[in-house]
Amino acid sequence: MDSITQIVLGAACGEAVLGKKIGNRALLFGAIGGTIPDLDVFVGKLLFNNEIDAMAFHRGFMHSFLFAILAAVGFGMLVFWIYNRGKRYGMTTQKDWIWLFFASIFTHPILDSFTAYGTQLFAPFSDYRVAFNNIAVADPLYTLPFLIALIIMMWVKRTSKKRRLLLKIGLGVSSLYMLFTLINKYHVHGVYKKSLELQQIDYVRFQTQPTILNNILWYGIAETTDAYYVGFYSILDADPTVGKWHFLPKNHELIQGMPKDLETLAWFSNGYYNLNITDTPNTFLFKDLRYPLMDENDPNSSIFKFTITKKNERWEATPFYSSNVNEGDLDAFWTRIKGI
Repeated sequence: MDSITQIVLGAACGEAVLGKKIGNRALLFGAIGGTIPDLDVFVGKLLFNNEIDAMAFHRGFMHSFLFAILAAVGFGMLVFWIYNRGKRYGMTTQKDWIWLFFASIFTHPILDSFTAYGTQLFAPFSDYRVAFNNIAVADPLYTLPFLIALIIMMWVKRTSKKRRLLLKIGLGVSSLYMLFTLINKYHVHGVYKKSLELQQIDYVRFQTQPTILNNILWYGIAETTDAYYVGFYSILDADPTVGKWHFLPKNHELIQGMPKDLETLAWFSNGYYNLNITDTPNTFLFKDLRYPLMDENDPNSSIFKFTITKKNERWEATPFYSSNVNEGDLDAFWTRIKGI
């Protein structure tokens, strides 16, 4: 999920492990732990000079269970060695710090796996991307109550029972909301399945996910042999069905064969992608269709698209999110959430 949410969850983990002993400093170190897996964005830039390789590295090994264990031991021992000095000597143990970093790092990829992006929890043993697709990468209804509880907690003495109560409230409200999104996902998935059957769309597979910043407006994509059908459904719609489907040809044949870089992009998008030609030779527009259109009426308003260009024997990609989202798209998006 977004960085703020991961910081909040990491801080909560820090509080749960060491809050009674070191107070607000536990929130700080937990927040640091919750941020560590996402540093793979910068590590990938250092390790690879190809944008596709760097993109594939994100939510890879540094979001795995194995990394959580190794990093927790490493950071726990290091911080304990630095912290356990002077007046702070004996206040904490090395085990305390290892548990703090394990909790804050381990919960990061677990939370990410509920989004559509996909998280390689089992790397390096498997490149399978776990994605439950039940919550957006940024959802204020999950984050804000949790954040407010932690902010109030910062002004409460570390020995007070109110501090522990606030932690439970923050974790409880966020967990209940996550449970709601899972139940909502089950309902929406059924709506899409029924809609595909009513429209007699002969699909191979389909998936659904909420649109950004909410769990009300959902987006679904169904794959056929040569195309995709994409459509929206709001739980506020009067009719529990997908009223409009866009037909998007795959155009996979535009690039002959399956070069390694395109294979990586196909894996990254879980096979839900299409290609479009551009005015530049050996350059194509790659759209990751797992992510919603910004305007239901405009099939070209994909939010996650970038150009890929063949240079020498490799394919290069422009930086992330090269889509042009305008004010009209945002207005259409918020209007559609309200239902039709």
